[in-house]
Amino acid sequence: MEGVVALDGPVDRKVRGAFFTPPAIAKFLARWAIAGRHDARVLDPTCGEGIFLLAAAQQLRGLGASGGGLDGQVYGVDVHEPFLRGTMQLLEAEGLDARLVEGDFFELPAPGNLFATFPAFDAVVGNPPFVRYQRHTGAARRRSAGAALREGVRLSGLASSWAALLVHAGAFLEPDGRLAMVVPAELLTVGYAEPVRQWLRRRFAGVKLVLFERLQFADVLEDVLLVLAHGTGGCDAFSVYHVEDAEDLYRIQPFDEFAMTLAEEGKWTDLLLSIQQRQTFKRVVSDHFVGLGSYGPPELGTVTGANAFFTLTEEVRRAFGLVEGRHVSRVSPPGTRHLRGLTFTASDWESLRSAGEAVWILHPDGSKHTPGLARYLARGEGAGVPEAYKCRIRTPWWRPPVVSPPDLFFTYMSHRHPRLLTNSAGVTFVNSMHGVRLRRDAAPIAKNALPLVALNSVTMLGAEVHGRSYGGGILKMEPREAAVLPVPAPAVLEQAWQVLQPERPGLDQQLRGGRWNDVVARVDDVLLRDTLGLDAAQIRLLADAARTLRSRRLARSGSAGSADSAAFPPVSSRREE
Repeated sequence: MEGVVALDGPVDRKVRGAFFTPPAIAKFLARWAIAGRHDARVLDPTCGEGIFLLAAAQQLRGLGASGGGLDGQVYGVDVHEPFLRGTMQLLEAEGLDARLVEGDFFELPAPGNLFATFPAFDAVVGNPPFVRYQRHTGAARRRSAGAALREGVRLSGLASSWAALLVHAGAFLEPDGRLAMVVPAELLTVGYAEPVRQWLRRRFAGVKLVLFERLQFADVLEDVLLVLAHGTGGCDAFSVYHVEDAEDLYRIQPFDEFAMTLAEEGKWTDLLLSIQQRQTFKRVVSDHFVGLGSYGPPELGTVTGANAFFTLTEEVRRAFGLVEGRHVSRVSPPGTRHLRGLTFTASDWESLRSAGEAVWILHPDGSKHTPGLARYLARGEGAGVPEAYKCRIRTPWWRPPVVSPPDLFFTYMSHRHPRLLTNSAGVTFVNSMHGVRLRRDAAPIAKNALPLVALNSVTMLGAEVHGRSYGGGILKMEPREAAVLPVPAPAVLEQAWQVLQPERPGLDQQLRGGRWNDVVARVDDVLLRDTLGLDAAQIRLLADAARTLRSRRLARSGSAGSADSAAFPPVSSRREE
């Protein structure tokens, strides 16, 4: 396979979502998919440079098939004719053959359908192009979505191209056929892949996942895994293998896998953990933690429709003569960069006011407009604010439904870890973060204790497991996901708080100074070691698991090397206003 030649450059391949597969991966998948059958029919639905076809043809020849007569067994499809020519040259140089078809795989009817031209296959192998939704548009998206829908899988507009191709490829298999594909690790971690996850469970009798510790493609930061699926009838558990890189694949032995039970719905991020990490995490959470929602449901902040207009600086408030309680209310400024410590205090709010931040939110009480308010509303009308979607559907457009001050703020978007902060300033908030209003029966200490005691390795790992990973390495938690974030149960919280409460001011200063690691290490000592009785190895296992998932997430932004730096301030968060 050393003869494979790239026919275009990294930039062109990135646009098309094509990244050439290491030979060791192609050989491994072809061998598993063919499963020792010399008469197996094999399809690569996006054959690209031909590396999978070469691996399959070599495997079949080794099993006794006639290399020059493989055009009835080995099939390849690609939209790029130059790649097909290069593939045929590659095969012929090895004395091999294949049937190559130029065209869009999504336009090919699956076997058994009207106008189908391909037979059912014993094996489908390949590396689907990975085109993100921003480029996967127009007619190409419609064709791919339609192909997936014909198999009962409805994909959202956020789905990348590989998702539909994986589903459509499954339709070309014999009932006992084998699917062996390279796919992004997003399969386990993103919301848009949920229909694909459910399809894998529903479609195949057995599914194996091979996870890599290192990135496998030189030209891209995308983390990948191998999907090996066979049979029909559905399954409730997957077999999971962990390897360092492609060269370790040959070391996989039968019965070395771990069987992982699957969540009924939602992400499978925890499958990225080793079996020891996963078991330890599940046991500790089950015995000693509860979902954040048990203390109080996370809720959305005010959606103004135009934060730049509806949140005001002190200078603007004074210029228009707007009065607190009649025209404006106090608000934590949009974004979360200013939330540094364990609490947002009145002093913090006043400092931001003096610094010219937007610390007021427009919320007229409905009484007769003052001249100053009328001038400010006219300013908004001149800027087209009433035409913003949220303003158009609101009556009156200029009075957003301001949320009452919550007990806690929750920074739902971050590079490192979402955090809780006590809202001791008693201000409202917009939708760049969430709020938590504690239940009446919640432990009285929760308002001050949760922001600190939640800075532990179990909760941080839980955020990686339940949160959503986005481009740039951002971790995001919507209210439903935040509600299941594991935080210490009330009895555990109280016991740890007795030790940590006197240290809170000092730990708050460390956190404001960016000394994340020091604070988490101290909380782990008190909570996990002294309160829960975990030993050093178990604590290290959990901390390493959180760090591993964080590093995988940050690798997508090219910043994995900074995953353990001392300071990871929350990013400025923006929803659609």
